[in-house]
Amino acid sequence: MKTVEEVRAVPGRGLEGDRYFRRCGTYSGKEGTGRELTLIEVEAIEALGRDYGVALDAAETRRNVATRGVALNHLVGRVFRVGSTIARGIRLCEPCSHMETLAGKRIRSGLVHRGGLRAAILSDGWIRVGDRVAEVEAVETAR
Repeated sequence: MKTVEEVRAVPGRGLEGDRYFRRCGTYSGKEGTGRELTLIEVEAIEALGRDYGVALDAAETRRNVATRGVALNHLVGRVFRVGSTIARGIRLCEPCSHMETLAGKRIRSGLVHRGGLRAAILSDGWIRVGDRVAEVEAVETAR
């Protein structure tokens, strides 16, 4: 995993440069949607440290985007905007044994149902550090 300041999101492919986008490296070969974009709440990572005594860096979660102040579980089945990209929450992104092995830490039990969100990218766009994540309806109403 590599932290970047900005990345291009492409529908049907994922984030430019990501292993799913390039179809190389370690990734799930299972069919299905929701692998184009993954997000995790920084608050869940902080709770892992506080409640389970496990320090974890956002990059160790293997999620594409770390958020703050966004209830990601509530975005399952909903359309949302992150940066100039529109996405749809597909399902929760539960922690897996591969993530735990790579991190070298016992993290699965502390991140069950808090491991993030899998999303499909609906529109080509850019995601930048500091971009706001919000439901599309909420964004459109606020204008």
